[in-house]
Amino acid sequence: MKSLILVLALAIVSEALRTVPLVKVKSMRQKLMERGVRVPYTDPALKYQSPEILATSTIDPMSNYMDIEYYGVITIGTPPQSFQVLFDTGSSNFWVDSIYCSTEACTSHTQYNPQQSSTFSWSSSSETFSVPYGSGSLSGEFGSDTVSVAGIVLQNQEVGVSFDEPGETFLVSHFDGILGLAYLSLAVGQQTPVMDTMMQQGLLETNVFSFYLSRDQSGGSEVSFGGVDPNKYQGQIYWTPVTSESYWQIGIQGVKVNGGRTGWCSEGCQAVVDTGTATLTAPQEYLSDLMRLIGAKQTQFEGMVVDCAQISNLPTLTFTINGVDLPLPPSAYITKVVNQFGNHYCSVSITPTYMASAQSKQPQWILGDVFLREYYSVYDRTNNRVGFATAA
Repeated sequence: MKSLILVLALAIVSEALRTVPLVKVKSMRQKLMERGVRVPYTDPALKYQSPEILATSTIDPMSNYMDIEYYGVITIGTPPQSFQVLFDTGSSNFWVDSIYCSTEACTSHTQYNPQQSSTFSWSSSSETFSVPYGSGSLSGEFGSDTVSVAGIVLQNQEVGVSFDEPGETFLVSHFDGILGLAYLSLAVGQQTPVMDTMMQQGLLETNVFSFYLSRDQSGGSEVSFGGVDPNKYQGQIYWTPVTSESYWQIGIQGVKVNGGRTGWCSEGCQAVVDTGTATLTAPQEYLSDLMRLIGAKQTQFEGMVVDCAQISNLPTLTFTINGVDLPLPPSAYITKVVNQFGNHYCSVSITPTYMASAQSKQPQWILGDVFLREYYSVYDRTNNRVGFATAA
C-alpha cells in the first residue's frame, strides 16, 4: 500500500514571520484498518496525564496516538543536520532520534550525531529523562545545540537526545522526532521548549505561532512563527483565553447538533487544542448519544461507520467557544476509506476519551486535526489565548 506523502511548498511571509511546510501521511493504524486489521484503541488523552500516572497504565505498543501526521524540516548542529519533526501543540519537549539509540524505531529513521556538531554540549546535570505519550514513550539525555526552524536560528536550544525508543509507536512514524509547542510547565525535566527559546532570544516580531492543516490530502500545510499567514484563513480571528497554562487548553460553553442544543457542556467543558491528535475526541459520557445522532453503527474492523451515500445529510456539530459558534460539517468528521479488497466505507473520525480535565474535572474534548483542518489556529503566548478563523 503506497503511503500518501505530499511534499508541501515552503512559504516565507516576512523575516519576522516564518513558516515551515508540513507533510501529511497515513499512519500505520490507518493502513492496518484499510486492510481489515483491528487495531486496539488507545485513549488520546493518556498523553495529558502525568508520567507517574502513565507509568502505571497499560499501553498497547501497536497503537499510535495519531492517525495522520503533520511534520516539517528543521536542522540541528554545526554543520546542520536535517530532520523531519512533528509539530505538536499537545506536548512541550523537543527530541530527535540519535546514534546512541539502537532500537529499530531509531535506526529506521535519520539519527542525530552530536559528535559531528561543534556547537553541541551535554547538559551539566547528566540526568536521563523519559517522555511519555499516549501509546509510547522514549528515554534519553538532554543536551544543547544550535537549532534552525523555518530559518530562525536558536542558540543553545535544549534538545532531547534519544537513547531508547521501545515498541512500535515511533517505528511506524514518518518523522524523526517531536517538537513540542505547549507550555514550559508541561515539559519533562523542565526542558526549555523551542517557542520559549525564541521568545527569550527575541527572535520573533510577536510571540505567536499558527497552523494551517490542509484538507483531503492536498498541499499547503504549514506552521508559522511570529505571526499569521493571511493567505491561509478567511474573515476574522476569534479569540478565547487559555484556561490552564500547560496544554493549549480552552473552555467550551456548549455543543449543538444541527443547530439544536444538546445540553452538553452547559456547565462547562474543557478542550485541548492538539495538532498531535488526528481525531476529534469526545468525552465518553456524550459519545453514545453523539453517535446515535450521527446515525453511526459499530463494525468489527472499521469502527464506527456511516452510509457513504448519506454524508451530506449528516448533522453539523457546532462548538460554542467564548460566545462564538464554530461549526464542524459532516465532511470534516467523516473519512472515506478503501480497504485492500477495494471495498469503500465511511468511518467516523470521532473517538472517546475517558478522562476529565485534570484541573477543573469538567468533561474534556480534544480538538485535534479533524477540527483544525476546518479552522486556522493561532497560539498567542503574550496574551495566553487561542484564535480560530475559517481555514482558506
